[in-house]
Amino acid sequence: MSLATVRAAIVACNDCPRLRRYCAVIAREKKAAHRDETYWGRPVPGFGDPDARLLLVGLAPAAHGANRTGRVFTGDGSGDFLLSAMHAAGFASIPTSRSADDGLILRDAYILAAVRCAPPDNKPTPGEIARCRRHLAAEIAALPRVRVVVALGKIGHDAFLAHVAETHGTRPRPRPAFAHGSEARLGGGLPILLGCYHPSRQNTNTGKLTPPMMRAVFQRARALLNGLD
Repeated sequence: MSLATVRAAIVACNDCPRLRRYCAVIAREKKAAHRDETYWGRPVPGFGDPDARLLLVGLAPAAHGANRTGRVFTGDGSGDFLLSAMHAAGFASIPTSRSADDGLILRDAYILAAVRCAPPDNKPTPGEIARCRRHLAAEIAALPRVRVVVALGKIGHDAFLAHVAETHGTRPRPRPAFAHGSEARLGGGLPILLGCYHPSRQNTNTGKLTPPMMRAVFQRARALLNGLD
């Protein structure tokens, strides 16, 4: 399927009633700072370069971030933290991600999430993650040039490995463990998998994830891709 077809299917998805109800409530009640805005309030497809060799797999839309703006990692602090590192490595045209019409262009990179609807407390259930994997598979299938994957957090890391197991019948042994800066070569023509802490406020405000730490992951991704040229 084309990316346009995949995106349309994602936006129209109603597989997870709990998440759809939550997103609708958030979009209706809004946050005071955004009370005059129209929230997206629907499942959020990926965003980026259709010819990307670098794929980022995040967790899920933020309630007042992507659930508001309709674009992954857009409209909250985690998006700016991420895009600053991507811009430094040449993957993004600007170092911020404020709105869907801010002019941001991703170069050789594409961002998607393991779960496409904002979950309460940022905690999707295992069943919701599993149901959403069909969208992960479809979107990745429409990105044939991906060679390196950056998993933003353990949920994204595990979702990608589950996707590999389901679509390729491959279960690497030993199973790659998630850690910040981890690197796993899955073999069989599969992408190299890099681990990175998720740029959530919980990680960035506490210093668990710092700007230099995040920049280092994308510098490594750039070096790997340059080595494939």
